[in-house]
Amino acid sequence: MLERLNDPELGRKMLKLVREKAARAVDRLGRPAVLMEVCGTHTTSIARSGLRGLLKGLAELRSGPGCPVCVTAAGDIEAMIGLARIPGVTVATFGDMLRVPGRDSSLERERAAGARIKIVYSPADAVELAKNNPAGEVVFLGVGFETTAPLVALTIKQAADAGLDNFTVYAAHKIMPPALRSLLDSGDLNVDGLILPGHVCAVTGSEPFGFIGEDYGIPAVVAGFTLVDIIDAVNALLDKILLKDFRTGNNYRWVVKPEGNGEARRMLEDCFHTGDAAWRGLGMIKGSGLMIREELAAYDARNKFGLEASVVAEPPGCRCGELLRGLIVPTDCRLFGSRCTPTSPVGPCMVSSEGACAAYYRYERGEV
Repeated sequence: MLERLNDPELGRKMLKLVREKAARAVDRLGRPAVLMEVCGTHTTSIARSGLRGLLKGLAELRSGPGCPVCVTAAGDIEAMIGLARIPGVTVATFGDMLRVPGRDSSLERERAAGARIKIVYSPADAVELAKNNPAGEVVFLGVGFETTAPLVALTIKQAADAGLDNFTVYAAHKIMPPALRSLLDSGDLNVDGLILPGHVCAVTGSEPFGFIGEDYGIPAVVAGFTLVDIIDAVNALLDKILLKDFRTGNNYRWVVKPEGNGEARRMLEDCFHTGDAAWRGLGMIKGSGLMIREELAAYDARNKFGLEASVVAEPPGCRCGELLRGLIVPTDCRLFGSRCTPTSPVGPCMVSSEGACAAYYRYERGEV
């Protein structure tokens, strides 16, 4: 693993330091420290690098609700599939959404049956689809956290400026701080530190996450995405655990500012307001969703097509919800690797490239 770094010697020194601190933390806690990452890119990087195995017995790295596709509620998936069945509607989506299983179908199956579903690489591509197909309706599936939501807000503004009347967004965007507060309030989560998502914090800033230490006495550190970044964040968290320093740290200072990105935040405020939103595994979380503002209701697919929120049961046997709450690891699910595989997924955590089950299956199956 370390041989692939630009400076493998630095990596070895950092890893040695982390292992020594983790051993001290074990002595202090009487068990390995449990650290949770809440970013799908971190999940993939940790699995691909083998870092979990290198810290085995010293620190336990667990995945939380950091995969946007994975946390999209089952009811939203059903609504998206329903949109694809409306005559004259083209659904534009990122590729990860295609294979997420619904109750009895998926977007991929609907496309195979003749539905108009287009994979796009940016929200702007969906606007171009609408411009080029004025006789049809184009609905973009807005899924993601604070990272991608500003781009969707910009796209809605562009559609409004162009006077498009055949373009809407199904807004299923989530914001991270309320979800973490809900997790910590649940009493089920037993972690010693949180690795915070650098991409999200580049928009929000690190300040909105200060409550983690202030209200719950748990240290948190914003991290970048290289292996060195993640090792550095683990090292900082272990320092905080040993020193009982619960202040939220920022180890991604060249990208993340305390106040965040003002322009991106203004775009969010101009287009969205916060509201209660359903998360897979976490339930309804107050103030955790981004809803399209009333003055832009013409671009809101929920409004245009009269879509109602629904509660849909999870697939039988699927434990994605527990995984997203950090209560289990993928191999604790009896479906993992048998009935649930990347080619035949039962739950979304095996579908998305940022899902913990997919990352485990691809990179760590032989180590568990």
